[in-house]
Amino acid sequence: MKVCVFGAGNMGARIAEVFLTHDHEVTLIDIKDQFVEGGVKRIKGDLDFLVRKEKMTADRVADLLDNHLTTSTDRNVAKDADFVIEVILENMDLKKDLLRELDKICPAHTIFASNTSALSITEMAACIPNRADKFIGCHFFNPAQIMKLVEVTRAMQTSDETFKFAYDLMTELGKVPVAVNEGPGFVVNRILIPMMNEAIGIYADGLASPSDIDVAMQNGAGMKSGPLHTADLVGHDVNLAIMETLYRETGDPKYRPHPLLRKMVRAGWLGQKTGKGFFTYDGPFGKEIPGGDLTVR
Repeated sequence: MKVCVFGAGNMGARIAEVFLTHDHEVTLIDIKDQFVEGGVKRIKGDLDFLVRKEKMTADRVADLLDNHLTTSTDRNVAKDADFVIEVILENMDLKKDLLRELDKICPAHTIFASNTSALSITEMAACIPNRADKFIGCHFFNPAQIMKLVEVTRAMQTSDETFKFAYDLMTELGKVPVAVNEGPGFVVNRILIPMMNEAIGIYADGLASPSDIDVAMQNGAGMKSGPLHTADLVGHDVNLAIMETLYRETGDPKYRPHPLLRKMVRAGWLGQKTGKGFFTYDGPFGKEIPGGDLTVR
């Protein structure tokens, strides 16, 4: 199957990697060559790691990268795509613009998907009315090449055939799909985002350090990763966007972003992707530096 992944950032590259390692023909597309090159670098780094762990051969990696992965900055390469998934910025207008353009490019049978973590699947589907029944949400979790869960989310317009295709495809990719009817934040973020927000508030109120908050939740609530480490992993710009969507859609004050989160985003302290969040890292996406808890003055 020919798969086109639009967006070569951290999530897009890893989603492309998942399809690639399950023997699909993958094209990774972004607006600049440097973005695409960065995505390929991430994929190659992951595959080289598997070689070092003797979970994949060097010949297999070479074959995947040389013969099954292509890259482009031209959206027209999707003209014969069977499955398209957008993994671009969490901005509804940008997503709609992309979908409308792809609607003119892709053949009638193409299934369209979005990896959005909170935006309305129904609103996106409505912008391509002639194929709205072939639109669905497939929300992977970070890091996509490792995390098993995918929220397969119906728009109001999604047909049963499209849902079954996407659900079965995620299973074939080795993922654990869950069926979701659209609602703000879907399932995981509807629960996880308020927890992160509360953890931010606990720290801002001076009750405990970021490390102690996470240790408390790991050992008292069975979390593998505490809420603030998880927030750093997701990225605080993404967390803020999801919170704002939840608050706007529901009007419920439990989703109102904490002011500290807004300040961190304004400062560019976005978590692992920038090397600084509630914890400090050895550069963007680097290892955590012990004792590097955030101190707000």
